[in-house]
Amino acid sequence: MQNNLKELLDAKVTEYNQPSFIKNDPISIPHLFAKKQDIEIAGLFAAIFSWGNRTTIINKSKELMRIMDMSPYDFCLNASKEKLKKLRGFKHRTFNEDDLFYFIEFLRQHYMKHQSLETAFFATKGSDVESGLNNFKKYFFSFEHLKRTEKHVSSPLTKSTCKRLNMYLRWMVRNDRTGVDFGIWKKIRPSQLICPIDVHVARVARKYGLLHRKQNDWQSAIELTVALRKLDKDDPVKYDFALFGMGAIEPGLIRVK
Repeated sequence: MQNNLKELLDAKVTEYNQPSFIKNDPISIPHLFAKKQDIEIAGLFAAIFSWGNRTTIINKSKELMRIMDMSPYDFCLNASKEKLKKLRGFKHRTFNEDDLFYFIEFLRQHYMKHQSLETAFFATKGSDVESGLNNFKKYFFSFEHLKRTEKHVSSPLTKSTCKRLNMYLRWMVRNDRTGVDFGIWKKIRPSQLICPIDVHVARVARKYGLLHRKQNDWQSAIELTVALRKLDKDDPVKYDFALFGMGAIEPGLIRVK
């Protein structure tokens, strides 16, 4: 049974882990850039915006990148007061201009001292994802901020699945050799990543016995990832492509009784 499941999921990974996947996915936003810091910043915003309709997510992310003159790193570090005014009125669902101004201020403060956003999650090699996510939220909100902005950055401490940040880490850490994920961060290995889990992924995972926990929370993400490591211990999160694709792109394949 497990061999048959692995064959099915491996085939779906091969189908979806392809450059053709990029254009209709939020990962298309960091793919607009070549500079490492631009990729990191564009990817962070695209991930944070990733709830709801994918077309809307992509369009709002592109809108923000245009406001930033298609140079998010330079904009975050050097934007004048006049340029910052261009951000007024920006909104994506519950993410508004106040949240955006704080994100930019955090990025400015961080990049003044660091060359990569990776150190905001993982200070040294040997870290793990759970502590990295917890550390990131603590560090991210270490500057003066509005309480409302905290809802946009999740952490395992609140039992969240951390779907958006786990997806972001997949983009930055995993090197798929097909040109989809970037693989530009090296302080943790792809084998340590936690599978992003949303309603689509969870539904397919439960259908195939990869996930038994009923609620979608951090423990569900861990349980699913442990099951996926039995299929590929070195790159378990590659199955995110299969589970998401089967659940969101071709849901007719999955019929839950």
